[in-house]
Amino acid sequence: MRAARLIKMVLLLQSRPAMTGAELARELEVSERTVTRDAQALSEAGVPVYAERGRAGGYRLVGGYRTGLTGLARGEAEALFLSGVPGALREMGLEDAASAARLKVSAALLPSLRDAPRAAAQRFHLDAPAWFREPQTPEALAVVAGAVWDDRCVRARYLRGGDGESRREVVRELEPYGLVLKAGVWYLCARVRDDGGRGGVFRTYRIDRFAGVEDLKDRFCRDEDFDLPGFWAAQAERFARSILRAEVVVRLSPAGLRALPHAVDPVAARDALATAGEPDGRGWVTVTLRVESEDVAHTQLTALGAEAEVVSPASLRQRFAEEAERLAELYRRL
Repeated sequence: MRAARLIKMVLLLQSRPAMTGAELARELEVSERTVTRDAQALSEAGVPVYAERGRAGGYRLVGGYRTGLTGLARGEAEALFLSGVPGALREMGLEDAASAARLKVSAALLPSLRDAPRAAAQRFHLDAPAWFREPQTPEALAVVAGAVWDDRCVRARYLRGGDGESRREVVRELEPYGLVLKAGVWYLCARVRDDGGRGGVFRTYRIDRFAGVEDLKDRFCRDEDFDLPGFWAAQAERFARSILRAEVVVRLSPAGLRALPHAVDPVAARDALATAGEPDGRGWVTVTLRVESEDVAHTQLTALGAEAEVVSPASLRQRFAEEAERLAELYRRL
C-alpha cells in the first residue's frame, strides 16, 4: 500500500513544477504528516525530493528527475494496453502516435512485465462496427478529430433531413467537444456558435453527414464541466424516445414477454414492461408499446410469432391476420 503511494507521489511531482503538502495530502488521501514522512523516505531511497519551507513552499523534484514506470503491477500494465481501440485510432489519424506511445511504455516496463502487451492483445479485442454493415471512415473524421484534440472551432456543412433529395444543407460554426463511436457510426458532440461567435446549445451530429469541414484554427474555451459520457447517454435516450411516435397495444405470452426486449427498441420495451397489466389466467400480459410506425412495429413483432397478439390499432391487427392466412395457405401446399 505504501509503495504504491510513494510511486504516485513521485509521478505527481513529475507532472507539476511543485506541490504543497496540503495538495499532496489531498491527492494521496493521507495527512500532511504522512506526506512529510513519505518525502523523507523517498529522499533516503535516492529520489531527489526537495522540501521548501515557508508560505510559498512545497515539494519538488530536483534536476528534472524522471522515473521509469517500474511501479506498474501486471494487471495495471495489461489494462494500459487495453485502453486503445486500434480501428478507431486509425480512423482518427492517431495510429502512429498511439503506436509510439505503446513502444515507449513497453520500453519503460520491468523485464518481467514486457509480455503485458501481447498478453492483453491475445485475450481481448474490441470490434466496434455493427454486424452486417461494411465499416466506412467518414472523410471529415480526421479533420474533426484534430479539432477536438486541440479545442479548435470548425465550420461544417451538414446535411439535415432524410435520404436523397429530402436532405438540405446547413452551415454551422461548431465548438467540437467530443467524438463518440456507436455501432460503427461516428458522432460529434459540439456546441453551436451564435452569430457573435459565442457558444450556445450542445448538439450531436453524424460525421458521415458532413458535406465539408473547415478548420477555423481559432481555439475555444472548453467548459470543463462538460461530461461527454453523461451528455451522450442523455442524448441517446432523448433520441430513442423522440422517434417513437406511434403506439400499439399487444398481448404477450410469458415467452413473448421475455423476448420483447430483444425484438423492439430497448427504451420502448422498458417503458412497456414498466406499465404492463396483470397476467390473465393463461399468463398473458397486455402492454402498450411505443413504436416508430406501424411498418416498423410489423417488422419487429413478426419476430415474436405466435407469442404476441396485436390488439390495436385495427389496421395493424388486420395486417397480421392477412399475413397469417397467407402463411397458412402457403404451408398447406404439401
